[in-house]
Amino acid sequence: MRRTVSIFLFLILCTLANAQVKKTDSLLKLLSSVKEDTSKVLLYLRISAEFENSQPSKAIIYGKKALQLSQKINFNTGTISAFKNLGYLHAILGDYDATLFHYKESLREARRGNDSLKVGIALFNIGSAYRYQSDFKTAITYMLEAYQKIEPYQDKRVLAQVNNGLQLLYYYLPNYEKAVFYGEKAVNLARELKDDDLLLMALSNLSMSYKDMDRLDKSASLLDEALKLAKRANDINAEATVLLNMAGVYLEKRDYRLLEHFAQKSLTLNQQIQSKEGECISLRALAICYLQNKNYQQAMFFIEDAYKIAHSNNYKIEKASCLKVMSNIAFATQDVEKGELYFKESEDLTQEIFKESYMESTAMYEKKYEVEKKNKQLLLQEATLAKRAFLIKSLIGSTMTLLVVFLSVYFYYKSKQKLQAQKIRELEKEKQLAATEAVLKGEAQERSRLAKDLHDGLGGMLSGIKYSFQTMKGNLIMTPENQQAFERSMDMLDSSIKEMRRVAHNMMPESLVRFGLDTALKDYCTSVSKSGALQVSYQSIGLANYTFDQTMAISIYRIIQELIGNTLKHGAAKNAIVQVTKSDNLLAVTVEDDGKGFDTNMIELSKGIGYTNIKHRVDFLKGKLDINSEEGKGTSVHIEFEI
Repeated sequence: MRRTVSIFLFLILCTLANAQVKKTDSLLKLLSSVKEDTSKVLLYLRISAEFENSQPSKAIIYGKKALQLSQKINFNTGTISAFKNLGYLHAILGDYDATLFHYKESLREARRGNDSLKVGIALFNIGSAYRYQSDFKTAITYMLEAYQKIEPYQDKRVLAQVNNGLQLLYYYLPNYEKAVFYGEKAVNLARELKDDDLLLMALSNLSMSYKDMDRLDKSASLLDEALKLAKRANDINAEATVLLNMAGVYLEKRDYRLLEHFAQKSLTLNQQIQSKEGECISLRALAICYLQNKNYQQAMFFIEDAYKIAHSNNYKIEKASCLKVMSNIAFATQDVEKGELYFKESEDLTQEIFKESYMESTAMYEKKYEVEKKNKQLLLQEATLAKRAFLIKSLIGSTMTLLVVFLSVYFYYKSKQKLQAQKIRELEKEKQLAATEAVLKGEAQERSRLAKDLHDGLGGMLSGIKYSFQTMKGNLIMTPENQQAFERSMDMLDSSIKEMRRVAHNMMPESLVRFGLDTALKDYCTSVSKSGALQVSYQSIGLANYTFDQTMAISIYRIIQELIGNTLKHGAAKNAIVQVTKSDNLLAVTVEDDGKGFDTNMIELSKGIGYTNIKHRVDFLKGKLDINSEEGKGTSVHIEFEI
């Protein structure tokens, strides 16, 4: 019975595939009978659309033919459509430079044709291309400009596509609430239009936001509907994407059997349509699956293949994700050095992609869009007032009244403009502080977790091994040579335990959590002095009975740690002083050394992240930073905070 059902399903699929082939064949036969005019351009584009989800490389051939004929007969609409079609096909293949080129050509042709709606669509497509390349700052610029041009037309189909694109952009920023807001709008418009293709894309993208908001059942439900639509349309590209999203849901549910199942199916489909990005993500999903099943060799095999694809195609987000998985595999195999190296590379790349300025830019451009919209309304109001003033002038012949009206409008506008500018500055500052706080808290939590895992997990194991060796020693009879080897092994084990505790302490000092900032700083300075690399004198005033907020304490500790680290790396100093003074509501931190000093004008030009980390933490705590240094005369850094 089961075999009969399988054969029946196979026959249905074959029938659908044969129907698709027959449709394509009939369109190809028409080519010889159609004249070299706009009809043939439209036929080329239709044939390209038939191939785009199953054979995108073949679809490109007919897209190019449509473009060449459109340019030959000066068919502007066909040229715009052909460039847009080629941009989409290159996006499927993961060639985003070619995607951006064709979308920009589409915009140029749309502007030449003076069609505002097509210009808006082209701008939106360019924004999507920049999103593919992880350039979210540029993407939001184009997409919001596109939305401004498209919205007045109230074209539901185009608005559905724009809302779907915006939900993807906010998902990657990430801003899941806004992503869901635009995603639900896209889904509702697609349902209203009864457009399965639009609905499929919107459902698939919306599921990702719900997954990351930990609403896994909702995400799975959306994906089930999307998968049915993809199979019904025989859209291999969409099916591969939906399967990959389902793999992500089951990863969150810790169902690794289904994770492997969906990831493997997605990998096969992505390789079939030559989608490099999809292949990369599928390989990473399989690596995670084998990592969870403790098959580390197979996990590393898949993740290395994924990393090669991400690196060669400059998929920055995927590259950072691959490095994070490689870090986890290294830690799982107790290769701490490689684990820390991969983790740092991943964090650096993530910081490069999602800079705080992206969040600031989003707020800025959204505000710009709203301000421009209000300005248009204000200009309309001004026009109405001017007309009324003209009528009054005509009726009573009073130029004074017109002057008063215009002056009133002018001062009202200027006053309102000042208030809006002040409000924008306040909102931008709040956004920046919120983003910085999230980064710092996330860093502290991750360091604390890793430190605890190292100390409680690895530390306990090493201590247990040492105890076992000591117990065994009394029951063993060893030669003098074996006795020496045993003692050396015990010494190496002691050194390993000390090194592990040092690493864990650097990640999150236990004394900071248990005894507070003053004790932690004192211990840190003492440990640096004992190392012999630098003699650090620590002084504190007014800290003995004061308890700091944990976020503030960690930030101050990291600032001082970074400053002493800079002295060790670059200062060539012999002595340093760390002084922390609390007086009323003011906390002052001073770090001085007798090193070689430097030109302070070079700080802003430095590419190192040390100074940037210090400045971000000081700004987050609303502090004031003052650096004084001259070559050959040492360095003095003074920071003040209000507490």
